[in-house]
Amino acid sequence: QVQLVESGGGLVQAGGSLRLSCAASGRTFSSYAMGWFRQAPGKEREFVAAISWSGGSTYYADSVKGRFTISRDNAKNTVYLQMNSLKPEDTAVYYCAARERVVAAIRGYEYDYWGQGTQVTVSS
Repeated sequence: QVQLVESGGGLVQAGGSLRLSCAASGRTFSSYAMGWFRQAPGKEREFVAAISWSGGSTYYADSVKGRFTISRDNAKNTVYLQMNSLKPEDTAVYYCAARERVVAAIRGYEYDYWGQGTQVTVSS
């Protein structure tokens, strides 16, 4: 069992930056691929970014490519999402997810564990 706790959300002006963190419990964190998803009010959950177990492979949604960066520190059991040049349309609850595979995935159903989410609000 893996427990995930997100932090780092908040209110920021358009053009600003935030860094989200996701701390994971468990000794096998380094063998899990990790992902970030988000859900805006009235919309379905959508993929944001994913990273393989080693960090060697990363994937991004087209809407965030070039602005967001996913990374991980296996020694700290933590995955990060650096968000730059934020836009009002980035406003959502952001969720961290873990997959019991070393290869990353972009579909939510491929993930086994989810955090509670952290709110990100970008004002115009």
